[in-house]
Amino acid sequence: MSYIGRFAPSPTGPLHFGSLLAALASFLDARSNNGQWLLRIEDLDPPREQEGLKEKFPEVLEAFGLYWDDELSLQSERLEYYRDVLQQLLDSGDAYRCSCSRKEIQQRSGNLLYDQHCLLHPPEEGANCAIRVCCKDSLISFRDIIQGPHAYNLKTSSGDFVVYRRDGLFAYQLAVIVDDYLQGITHVVRGSDLLDETPRQIHLQQLLGYPSPAYAHIPVANNSEGQKLSKQTYAEALDCSHPAPVLYKALQFLDQEPPAELQQGYRDEVLEWAIQNWDIRKISAVKGKILQTGNI
Repeated sequence: MSYIGRFAPSPTGPLHFGSLLAALASFLDARSNNGQWLLRIEDLDPPREQEGLKEKFPEVLEAFGLYWDDELSLQSERLEYYRDVLQQLLDSGDAYRCSCSRKEIQQRSGNLLYDQHCLLHPPEEGANCAIRVCCKDSLISFRDIIQGPHAYNLKTSSGDFVVYRRDGLFAYQLAVIVDDYLQGITHVVRGSDLLDETPRQIHLQQLLGYPSPAYAHIPVANNSEGQKLSKQTYAEALDCSHPAPVLYKALQFLDQEPPAELQQGYRDEVLEWAIQNWDIRKISAVKGKILQTGNI
C-alpha cells in the first residue's frame, strides 16, 4: 500500500510553532517514505473561525517549504458525505438521537459520562437533538508508532459520544474519519493532544467498515507554565520571514539531531537534510515538552 499522509489544521487561530511541529513531522514522514502529503482545512465550525485564515494557511506552509500534493481540500465541501454516513449509523442502530444538555447529564450522573438516557427514553419527534454513537463494553486497542500500545474502554471512560451537535454542526470525530477514508489516508502523524480521541475514531471506522490508518502522536509544545501552545494560551503566529532557523528548532524538538551548521543554512537545505535523515523512532514517547522560545 502506498503512503498517504495529511496535515489538517482548523482555521480558528493562526498557525504557530506547535502547528509547525505537526505539519513538519507529517510532511517528513510522508516524503521520507516516498509518499503523498495532503493539506485539508477542517472548517466545520464557522462561529469559531477567523476570517482569512483558510487563505493564509497555504501561504504559511509554502513559506516553510512544505508543499502538498493534489488540491487543497475543505471539510465544508463534504457535508453531503457526512450526512450520508450519519444516516447509515442511524439506520444500523449504531447511533441515536439525544436531547440531553450537559447540565442534565451532570445532574443525573454527577459527571459527563453519558448514561444512555435517550437510548432508553427516545426524545419526541421534532425535538432539538444531537446524535450519539453507541459504545460497547469492550477494549479498543492500538499501537501508536511513537507512544506505544494503548487500550480504551469507551463505554466506561467516556460513554456514547456525539457525532452531530444540537447546533446543527458535524462533530470532529465523524468528519475526520470520513475525510481520511475518502482521501485514502494510510498514516496520521499529529499532536499527542489528540491521542485520546483515536479510540473513538477507530470505533467509528470499525462500525463503518473503514480501514484504520497507522497513528503516530508527537509530543506537543508546551509553554513555560506547562500549557499546550494554542490560540487559548496566546501562542504567537509563525514568522515566515526566516523559516530556516524555525525549522531547525522544530527538528531539535522532534529529536532529529540536525547538525549545528544547518542553523545558518537555507530553508531548502534544512528540509533536504531532514527528509534524508528523518527517523520517527527517535521522537520521545512523551505527550508534551516545554518549549524554549528564545530563538523562535
